[in-house]
Amino acid sequence: MEQARAHDAYRLAVRVPEQPRSGSARGEHTHAEAEAEPSAPVVPPAPPAPRKQVQRSSVRGQVLDALRAALVGGELAPGEVYSAPVLGERFGVSATPVREAMQQLAIEGAVEVVPNRGFRVTERSARELGELAEVRALIEVPVMLRLARTVPAARWCELRPLAEASVVAAAGGDLARYAESDRAFHRAVLGLSGNQQLVQVADDLHRRSQWPLVSGPVSGRRADLIADAAEHTALLEALVARDLAVVQSLVREHFAGAGG
Repeated sequence: MEQARAHDAYRLAVRVPEQPRSGSARGEHTHAEAEAEPSAPVVPPAPPAPRKQVQRSSVRGQVLDALRAALVGGELAPGEVYSAPVLGERFGVSATPVREAMQQLAIEGAVEVVPNRGFRVTERSARELGELAEVRALIEVPVMLRLARTVPAARWCELRPLAEASVVAAAGGDLARYAESDRAFHRAVLGLSGNQQLVQVADDLHRRSQWPLVSGPVSGRRADLIADAAEHTALLEALVARDLAVVQSLVREHFAGAGG
């Protein structure tokens, strides 16, 4: 009997703890972690508010347009020097956007920088304007002849409103408005080629040929503009008819005319 009791006591003393069942403490701990609240998502910081540079660029663009109109209209005379502060007062802005716009005009060849004074309006010689017309003809005439062979008549008819806009501007003697409508018409014609580099180069040459747009008395200018605008309509008619000889003749004469 004593041996039996001793044996039972030994078994109780060395009994190995029961193995945890399914869902034991370890499993319950893992399950609890899975059910824990997910951490809050990381929200990226909001983008910074746009700086005032956008507004300043807009002002500079408006000043640039105003300066171009003043140049074409003869309000800024060739050979004269204009300072940024004085022009800023004229447009109701600071000298900074005027100076930036003038720098762009210097790149375009409309003005040149005069240190410590401002900007001098470029004086175009007849020879320089003739050279610009020649370069434009070398670029645009082959393109227009190719387009005359391939572009359907309906596409040319879509450009009639642009040609008519130039006629209206010419009739009103509005030099700046005519200069823009003239370039818009040529951009649209060349744009049918699908070559944006060509359009950009041709437009830059066209703009350079408009400094100054024309010379002589105002009455003569209006007559020249009206004749020049009429060539837009005639050119469209020739393109619709695919009359290559007339297209070539009109384009060359157009470049040598008042507005090009």
